[in-house]
Amino acid sequence: MAKTRSPSTNDQQLHLERNSYLRDIATMATMGLEVHTFTVIARCQQTSMLGIAMATSSPAVGSRCPLIKPGVGAISHQAVSQPRLGMLAMKLLELGHTAAGVLKELKATDPYIEYRQIGVIEANGHVAVMTGKKNHPWAGHQKGKDYIVMGNCLSGKKVIEAMASAFESSTDESLEERLLRAIEAGRDAGGQPDGQSSACLLTYDRQPFARVDLRVDVHEEPVAELRRVFDWFAPLIPYYEMRAVAPTVPRFKDWLREQGIER
Repeated sequence: MAKTRSPSTNDQQLHLERNSYLRDIATMATMGLEVHTFTVIARCQQTSMLGIAMATSSPAVGSRCPLIKPGVGAISHQAVSQPRLGMLAMKLLELGHTAAGVLKELKATDPYIEYRQIGVIEANGHVAVMTGKKNHPWAGHQKGKDYIVMGNCLSGKKVIEAMASAFESSTDESLEERLLRAIEAGRDAGGQPDGQSSACLLTYDRQPFARVDLRVDVHEEPVAELRRVFDWFAPLIPYYEMRAVAPTVPRFKDWLREQGIER
């Protein structure tokens, strides 16, 4: 007589997560928040850092759509976003699912999956992405080695093509710079017909806290403002990494002055 396999702790945990998500969906008055967006999700081949940059016509995109966990992966969910869907996707990655496996599970779980646009990158660089049939046109995606570009409600395919080209042609730059160049290229290629209202840049290295987490929540030119803020902040990236483990370092203005930078 064949033995019945007892459910593992991971199986039980996944079952609970899925049921919790479905209960939330059943009680929601709407299927999510509309976020018409263009996004790049990437892994740096040299450092294994993970990062996401986004721009959208909706406000405060950085508070809803990008998720990164070092050593696990990076996820963006958009178009009609459902924050719990992103949390479930990250849990699936933590439990050992591949990026493709995560999308398979979400498609089986989410009754509104055709309204979503979801990109997933594993910590090892494997990628998977989907654009639901009910995304506002133009909508689509492109994937390459260690990166995804995707968007919806765009002025055309040229937007993601420009983003991919900008990312691929800047391999000598930091991950943050490459991500920013990608969304700048998307904006310059037409972005969204109605323009953008918010943008964000999120990167993680090996620490459990973000290396860079910058947001422009409402602005007439959010990508340009994100560039301004990043260029101001960039010299301080090593400072805040160092201060996390060495609290006796000087105040940031004094430290910058030692580097020959006045703020």
